[in-house]
Amino acid sequence: MDQARHQIVIVGGGSAGLELATTLGRKLGKKKLADVILIDASRTHIWKPLLHEVAAGTLDSAEDELEYLAQARWCNFRYRLGRMTGLDRERQEVCLAPTLNEEGVEIIPERRFHYDTLVMAVGSLSNDFGIRGVKQNCLFLDTTAQAERFQRKLLDCMLKAHTQGTPIVQGQLDLAIVGAGATGVELAAQIHHVTRKLANYGLDTIDPDKHIRLHLIEAGPRILPALPERLSQAAERELVRLGVTVHVNQRVVEISKAGVITIEGKIIPAAMKVWAAGIKAPDFLKDIAGLETNRLNQLVVTQNLQTTRDARIFAIGDCAACPLDDTGKTVPPRAQAAHQEASTLARTILRQLKGLPPLDYHYRDYGSLVAMGHYSTVGNLMGGLMRSMMVSGLTARFVYLYLYKMHQAALYGWPRAILITLLRFLRRGVDPQIKLH
Repeated sequence: MDQARHQIVIVGGGSAGLELATTLGRKLGKKKLADVILIDASRTHIWKPLLHEVAAGTLDSAEDELEYLAQARWCNFRYRLGRMTGLDRERQEVCLAPTLNEEGVEIIPERRFHYDTLVMAVGSLSNDFGIRGVKQNCLFLDTTAQAERFQRKLLDCMLKAHTQGTPIVQGQLDLAIVGAGATGVELAAQIHHVTRKLANYGLDTIDPDKHIRLHLIEAGPRILPALPERLSQAAERELVRLGVTVHVNQRVVEISKAGVITIEGKIIPAAMKVWAAGIKAPDFLKDIAGLETNRLNQLVVTQNLQTTRDARIFAIGDCAACPLDDTGKTVPPRAQAAHQEASTLARTILRQLKGLPPLDYHYRDYGSLVAMGHYSTVGNLMGGLMRSMMVSGLTARFVYLYLYKMHQAALYGWPRAILITLLRFLRRGVDPQIKLH
């Protein structure tokens, strides 16, 4: 690595960080105009909005994940495995913890990386709001590993119920999802589909309609609060039609082994509990190196995505609190925002290397889409001549898939993204519809 070249360090290989590293690698790394380094604690990447499908088993992560080392080789940036623990702004260094293997043996020592430009793109984690029992008794869907753990536990519970030799106890297979945003609603629909498919694959002693109850719990007055009320109501009707029990205006105060307890003292029994009720940036960011953060640990940035106290440090994606408008609101934590921020920041960094000022980022809301498995997709599209257009069914499903293809195109280019889609379509005839291991 040539220390004379400008050192660009990107921490976090999610949608925003990986797209930025890919773009800068192609434009700067290939021409040796700068060194681009991507740091992430995982070895592979998968688009976060797909994690509920990994959890349900309708998507095999091994088929859709991207290898950071391979992407770095193809796109002329460097990938370094490690978890960030600190920041030395005076020396302009990022500090990484030692990396251990599965046996707890250190394989990579503690390291430091110098930067001229630092981009924080470490994403977000579930926010338990300090509610008792959440960490101990709930499953989370923040990472691929957590989603895969959920899938294995669901399959294990089904296999146990099928082979136990005694009648299935009431509540033995019940599942509660706390949080009725997009993740919670999509997961509920996927689990309904998967449990029926598992019964078809030979677990026929389980009658899903009789033995499995799905609960979706929301503190607010309706599910999918980010969508227009009409679409929220349509999604709720579809869930109820599937047999999902929807609980609204039910603020959770405790999670026990037996189930979910609300502020009114209501107990919702469930053998498996999933927490999808809110997000925050990782705890290590809080007041890191004197940078300004908010109550969700997000780094506060200006309109050009620079942190408020250090112009050499930028933040994008879910870990950034970027101004949305003059009301004090911030850009919502959505995949489309991460994609837009990565694109804007790539242009800013290219400009800064030429001595030009950074560009301001302005969020463009193209709408929200919620895919309810094989049953329905609802959402609203915004922009163009029509300020807001409600969509559902096949149209919404097509647009939802197109958003993922845009992410793949940013990483691979459109020809390879289309080829990947074609290969997946061809495999549908030989692969089971759900993951069975």
